[in-house]
Amino acid sequence: MIEFCSTETQNEWLKLRSELWSDDTEEDLQLDIDDMLAEPDHFVQALFRLSDGEVAGFVEASVRSDYVNGTSTTPVVFLEGIYVIPKHRGYGIAAKLIQFITDWAIENGYSELASDVLLENTESQQMHEALGFEETERVVYYCKSLV
Repeated sequence: MIEFCSTETQNEWLKLRSELWSDDTEEDLQLDIDDMLAEPDHFVQALFRLSDGEVAGFVEASVRSDYVNGTSTTPVVFLEGIYVIPKHRGYGIAAKLIQFITDWAIENGYSELASDVLLENTESQQMHEALGFEETERVVYYCKSLV
């Protein structure tokens, strides 16, 4: 079962966010949750709950009005994160979460769902391709310190 994330489910949501983004502090991840819940027209997020009540994964997306690499429209819905607990992978949960975001995007008048993946994250690249995403370009970012 898929359900929108809410203040009532934020502890379960935070736990999964902490697993996906383990380098971030729990406080920073909670601040992100607070921001997303405060702007429901800009963010959409959902949990996947098994029949026994266990939460097995989540998905987050935002509406981006700035340029998004590889897209031809603006604004677009951007997949910010998707995570399925490792023991529950391979059962179609990610596909159902992406379908949920896709349906939400279409219902709200958007025509593109975009995402990005780190070059070394081949597992996520394979998942994206299996779920119907097409690679549009590869980008390497640079920065020069000015101080």
